[in-house]
Amino acid sequence: TRDFLINLKHMNFQIVIPARKNSKRLAGKNLRLLNGKPLVQYSIEIAKQAFKNSVWVNSDDQDILDLSEKLEVNLLSRPKELATDKTPTIDVLKYQLEYFKNNNIACDAIILLQPTSPFRSLSLLQDCIKHFMNSRRDSLATFSVIKKKLGNVKKNKFTPLNYIPGQRSQDLDNLYYENGSIYISKCKSISNNEIITKDVYPYLTNELLSSIDIDTIEDLEYAEFLI
Repeated sequence: TRDFLINLKHMNFQIVIPARKNSKRLAGKNLRLLNGKPLVQYSIEIAKQAFKNSVWVNSDDQDILDLSEKLEVNLLSRPKELATDKTPTIDVLKYQLEYFKNNNIACDAIILLQPTSPFRSLSLLQDCIKHFMNSRRDSLATFSVIKKKLGNVKKNKFTPLNYIPGQRSQDLDNLYYENGSIYISKCKSISNNEIITKDVYPYLTNELLSSIDIDTIEDLEYAEFLI
């Protein structure tokens, strides 16, 4: 970790963990216990291992802020208008970025860690940062492969999208989806309303656990089973 931090001296990163209070699909999601630990705490602990003094929890929930304070990370209380079900993450990051600017906090890029991805590893986070820096692109996001026969159903009619009926699944071309584990974006891109830019570096992860994204009670039960 020491050598990793030394290599980052020429670029200022800030880790932001957005954790609002309400969730329609899973009430109190970010404080739900997973193996006896609040969900948001997993992201905080990994972030602190990578960047001890540059971790921010952005929340409208006083209980989340209190927990974050006990875990010795930086806090930013979010206004109610940025804590609705319809609030896009980019608006939350722009609010955080404005706070950095107003308080003279150096930031070249923001690393976004969502609390709903509790299984990301420190090595994955560090490798993503290295690839982001070496690629010299404006953003990075983690992706996982999906090899399924996909299609649309409209007006009781099924239309295949990525295969021909009868084609073997092992012969399908790979498709990829954002698994939500790690996002890295330069501050200038966030200011331009982009988290994922056109030149995004697609970091492909084969780790099953890193693709776990908890949004429902079934997701939480599955994560508990995996632990």
